[in-house]
Amino acid sequence: DLKKVPGNIPPDIIKLDLSNNKIRQLRAKEFEDVSELKILNLNSNGLAYIDPAAFSGLSNLEELDLSNNSLQNFDYGVLEDLYFLKILWLRENPWRCDYNIHYLFYWLKHHYNVHYNGLECKMPEEYKGWSVGKYVRSYYEECPKDKLPIYPENFDLDKDDEEWERHKESVQTVKKHGVIVTVIG
Repeated sequence: DLKKVPGNIPPDIIKLDLSNNKIRQLRAKEFEDVSELKILNLNSNGLAYIDPAAFSGLSNLEELDLSNNSLQNFDYGVLEDLYFLKILWLRENPWRCDYNIHYLFYWLKHHYNVHYNGLECKMPEEYKGWSVGKYVRSYYEECPKDKLPIYPENFDLDKDDEEWERHKESVQTVKKHGVIVTVIG
């Protein structure tokens, strides 16, 4: 029934199991005195918030279990000190697929040696069941780069058809370096 990480953890501990407690948040530098820690289990705590500096000093951590909690996303910086992380358990969390999930996704993408599981959107409803990777890719697919107007917005619609046709012919769409550019004139 722990509500916070105990302060009397032996400094040379290698494995710490704090699962099945009531630790709802991790404050900054919670584990700074246990720098030799290799395995940390925080499974089933109802954990909803992790301070970006909570894992400071855990540079030797290899396995982190955050499954079965109430995590919706990670603030930027949460995982930055975990240089040797190999396994990250993320299943059974209500991951919210909005812009705030991007940090976690890109951190994992750039740390390809970290094996993880359970990164699935639980909310909002329109993304429920999607992998977070699919959501992030769809986020950029909705970018209006290919929906640029062909004609200037200020084009006078009352002009006669002949002038309209001349204007259409003077507009060119060119793809340069992967970007669509509209050239007028």
